[in-house]
Amino acid sequence: MRQLEQGLDIQIHNHGNHFRLSGDDQAIQAGRDVLQDLYAATAHETLDPPRVHLFLQEAGIERLLQAETSVPDTHIKTRGGLIKPRGANQAAYVNKIMRHDMNFGIGPAGTGKTYLAVACAVDALENEQIRRILLVRPAVEAGERLGFLPGDLTQKIDPYLRPLYDALYEMLGFEKVNKLIERNVIEVAPLAYMRGRTLNDAFIILDEAQNTTPEQMKMFLTRLGFGSTAVITGDVTQIDLPRGQQSGLRQAMVVLQNINDISFTLFNSRDVIRHTLVQKVVQAYGRYEPPASSA
Repeated sequence: MRQLEQGLDIQIHNHGNHFRLSGDDQAIQAGRDVLQDLYAATAHETLDPPRVHLFLQEAGIERLLQAETSVPDTHIKTRGGLIKPRGANQAAYVNKIMRHDMNFGIGPAGTGKTYLAVACAVDALENEQIRRILLVRPAVEAGERLGFLPGDLTQKIDPYLRPLYDALYEMLGFEKVNKLIERNVIEVAPLAYMRGRTLNDAFIILDEAQNTTPEQMKMFLTRLGFGSTAVITGDVTQIDLPRGQQSGLRQAMVVLQNINDISFTLFNSRDVIRHTLVQKVVQAYGRYEPPASSA
């Protein structure tokens, strides 16, 4: 109840199983719907704060704020279970990936843009719509370079691709993923190794694309072959490129915006599926304007 009150800015009073809600009319309607959904959910699951938070995002806040127009309900079935997009924006993102060959998911951390892209890739592989999955990431993190890391190439790039590995393990299982990697059905590679290749019948995910240069982004986008799908994800507020270097993702958002066959999904703090404080942190940084530096 406290989460509902804080999330919807309403007051809830109850006596037994009778509830009285006060506040804005739209917020009351959203709160009533969420309460009913939560009550129905108790028949088959135990509710905890993270679960209530997800119900709020999916059913209450999205409806209250009159988010994007409704999209078909989409479920992704994997070995690890059923994956359901949370909220209208995530559902729109998944539907766009299923309809377009090239897709951009842009927004802050925790919005599910990479996780859902991996889920779509796994779904396409298991339904034999593609023959392989490629996970690509620029090897740039806060000024570090591959040469500073110990080990061979695989060991060097593993830390950069860990979020993608984790999603694959959850959806397919550890042993299955390792077997697919051994057979090159799943391939992981730094962005620099994409040059000169043409990728047919593949699902390619470029993660952390805000750290590409314009030349790297153009190179990657022109690798797309027949029967392939590309998803490019990134957060333009967290660019680790050297100062003064333009982000290839920022440029692509401008250059490609009028091409109808390319989809763009823009996420914001309302789409964050993590602790409620993560939303507030994203919003605070979005409002913050650094003081002008003195000459």
